[in-house]
Amino acid sequence: MDNFINKLYRNHSLIYKGLLFIGATFLIVYMFPKSGKFKYDFEKGKPWQSENLLAPFNFAILKSDAEITAEKQTVTDNSILYFDIDPSIKPKVENAYAQQFRTVFSDTIPKNIRNNLYKTGQQIIEALYAFGISNESHDFSEKRIIALLDNRVKKQDGFFSDIIKQDAIIPVIETVLSKTNSIGFKTDFFSLFFDIIQPNLTFNKSFTEKALQEAMDKIAYARGSVEKGTLIIAKGEVVDVNNYQILKSLQLEFESQVWSKSSYYWIVFAYTLLVALALLMLFLFLRKYRKEVYENNTKVTFIFFNVLLMIFITTLVVNYDSKFVYVVPICILPLIFKAFFDARLGLFAHVITVLLLGFIVPNSYEYMFLQILAGIVTILTVSELYKRANLFISVGQITLVYIVAYFAFFVIHEGSVETIRWEMFIWFILGGLATLFVQPLIYVYEKIFGLVSDVSLLELSDTNSKLLKELSNKAPGTFHHSLNVANLAEASAHEIGANAMLVRVGALYHDIGKMKNPTYFTENQSTGINPHDELSSKESSRIITAHVIDGIEIAKKYNLPDRVIDFIRTHHGTSVVYYFYMQEKSDFSETDKSAFSYPGPKPFSKETAILMMCDSVEAASKSLKDPTSAKIDAFVETIISKQIEEGQFLNANITFKEIQSIKKVLKYKLANIYHLRIEYPE
Repeated sequence: MDNFINKLYRNHSLIYKGLLFIGATFLIVYMFPKSGKFKYDFEKGKPWQSENLLAPFNFAILKSDAEITAEKQTVTDNSILYFDIDPSIKPKVENAYAQQFRTVFSDTIPKNIRNNLYKTGQQIIEALYAFGISNESHDFSEKRIIALLDNRVKKQDGFFSDIIKQDAIIPVIETVLSKTNSIGFKTDFFSLFFDIIQPNLTFNKSFTEKALQEAMDKIAYARGSVEKGTLIIAKGEVVDVNNYQILKSLQLEFESQVWSKSSYYWIVFAYTLLVALALLMLFLFLRKYRKEVYENNTKVTFIFFNVLLMIFITTLVVNYDSKFVYVVPICILPLIFKAFFDARLGLFAHVITVLLLGFIVPNSYEYMFLQILAGIVTILTVSELYKRANLFISVGQITLVYIVAYFAFFVIHEGSVETIRWEMFIWFILGGLATLFVQPLIYVYEKIFGLVSDVSLLELSDTNSKLLKELSNKAPGTFHHSLNVANLAEASAHEIGANAMLVRVGALYHDIGKMKNPTYFTENQSTGINPHDELSSKESSRIITAHVIDGIEIAKKYNLPDRVIDFIRTHHGTSVVYYFYMQEKSDFSETDKSAFSYPGPKPFSKETAILMMCDSVEAASKSLKDPTSAKIDAFVETIISKQIEEGQFLNANITFKEIQSIKKVLKYKLANIYHLRIEYPE
């Protein structure tokens, strides 16, 4: 039992990765659509690349979306508008007219004229209520067919133009008066009918919509059928509009018929295999090319979390409406991975994610082409994420790539630009702008996962920060030394393509442990008194080497990131405090070298190795007397060669070629510091 527990403990990291791998695989498969894929790929306007295709079963030829939309519009335009008529209104108006007529037209008017005027008024009422007067305005076409309902019983048919609108009452009155030669009494008739006319028609919206829906339900979504064994398309034949619709119909019928419940588990199993293979490639990449990331479970979890997050968001958007799929800022993924790791890992993880998304999105080839291309552009353009201008430029380039690629695909598919969907460009612009969310997201990830990006490193490099101000006050000589080392290390990192911002920050903080006993370090001894004169060699060595441990404690107290603390741990490696060691050796024949050595570890990255070289060279350069170019060259060669001989760089992934480049930078920089001219041969 104990052996089993010990094995579990020793392999807990591997077990965790296995559980993460299995969990991520099943989560992704769960988000995938549970249907099979049509085994043929085809595009409108391109030749059919597969063998001759015969219909595997009988199926209906579905109408295209454009055809169905056109039919629905026709049905809508020809649908009947239903109005409820109130039959009691007209008799009320007629009674009111009979009563009001005597008041408006007095007895002074000759009887025969009054009788004619009375009949004219009756004609006006008949004209107004021939079809009816609407109680509200509508924007229907004048040619729309209407029907009048009396208690849901259809009484009359006509056109919408037959209905008298509220603003058309006066013209109708004028027309009747003109025909009867009574236009001279226009004002009297206007005042009479203004008080008594009432609308008698009300639009029945619910009945109209119900009738329209019944008509819509009768629309046929298929136009003909294909019998089993019929040749659908021959090899090399161009997929035209008709063939394309037949193939789409076959694809939909195929997925609905073949992928039944009996094959559901096989589909899930096949998806699981494909997803597992993709994630395995990501694991193998990390293990082979990013060993330090692979061995850190937090970083591996961070990578898988972001891949899952992008798949989850895309799935939600596709399920809601697939036309918004390009609004999802997939390019955030390579940006985040580049900020926390490097460009190669960012691009590899981005490609794996896009390949997995190909199972979810429509037009998967087009989608994958656009997203992989955009990911490459992102990796190539954003060099320093902490510079806001770089991010805006990158977003502009990403959006441009989307637009150009989509335009090219559309022309290939449709053969023209007349029907191009311009709203897609809006989705591309929104997706590009959403990429700007990467900045706050990086900050959140730093707090949650304890990672460090270049944005945080830029903040840490501010010499006005609380910790660096304290260092400049307590140990001004050390602070000045750290600034010099930071400049040398940054230039060296730029020369070999290392992380210049990281090594600069590491150099600024590498000696903060000297704040505890600043006067025991020569750069801070301004009075000429050396406290080491009162101590033994071992005690002096212990105080000197303790600044590494003291620095780690101070860094943790101020919550410095582990990537920065690594520079404090490794900047002396396992080297010996040579001065006190030789002093002890001169006093005692038998001397324990380990008592005068730094605790380590040795540098384990290019950046930490650069700091060790620059720190040693800068510190020792203060002892140079009458420096010349030749002296500086020999001096740099001696110090770095000794570090190589001691095996200080064995754990760092740095090459001899890169070390030579760093030497050149150090020689050039030191020559500038001492204002030396090039020595020309005589």
